[in-house]
Amino acid sequence: MATSFIFDGPEDAEVTILLAHGAGAPMDSGSMNATTKALAAAGLRIARFEFAYMASRRTDAGRRPPPRADKVMPEFVAAVDDLGPTNGPLIIGGKSMGGRVASMVADPLYDAGRIAGLLCLGYPFHPPANPEQLRTKHLVGLKTPSLIVQGTRDEFGTRQEVMHYELSPAIELMWLEDGDHDLKPRKSISGFSAADHLATMAASVAAWIGRIVP
Repeated sequence: MATSFIFDGPEDAEVTILLAHGAGAPMDSGSMNATTKALAAAGLRIARFEFAYMASRRTDAGRRPPPRADKVMPEFVAAVDDLGPTNGPLIIGGKSMGGRVASMVADPLYDAGRIAGLLCLGYPFHPPANPEQLRTKHLVGLKTPSLIVQGTRDEFGTRQEVMHYELSPAIELMWLEDGDHDLKPRKSISGFSAADHLATMAASVAAWIGRIVP
């Protein structure tokens, strides 16, 4: 079955970002909509898609639980195939689980010249209640130029935790002060609003792309 996409941003943008959703919310969740709007405002073309288990929730009475990340890796590659040629370089990534799956398929696509980079928004370094169960083994040798945007108080990996992890030198980390797993800060504590952080994220993504794309 062909992948269904939601497109945002200028059709003639020089770079396209293919984004997958997190484990518990669809591609058109409030968080994904706000994130995409910010990236599109920075001049980037965004294509969003859903894994089959999430798409099925739109028609099925029950809520299919998310499968293991490795089980949906072929779906991400299929989305790249179905997206087809873009005007310029393609970046893959996603929110939380979507970014994790993208990171698991990135290197073969990068080696084949099909993508230029990887963008993870709120990477799930570990389950919230189990900081010892790291999801970083494949990130040690990652070759694809990557940007992980993370809130400093993300329960899936705080700045204090992540600073001790062994990660590939191909990975850049961008921290948003007091941001949670959706990158949202507490304005009364940080002085920043959610819109502030999303604008900073989008500007940082655009600058990072400018560094990795000739």
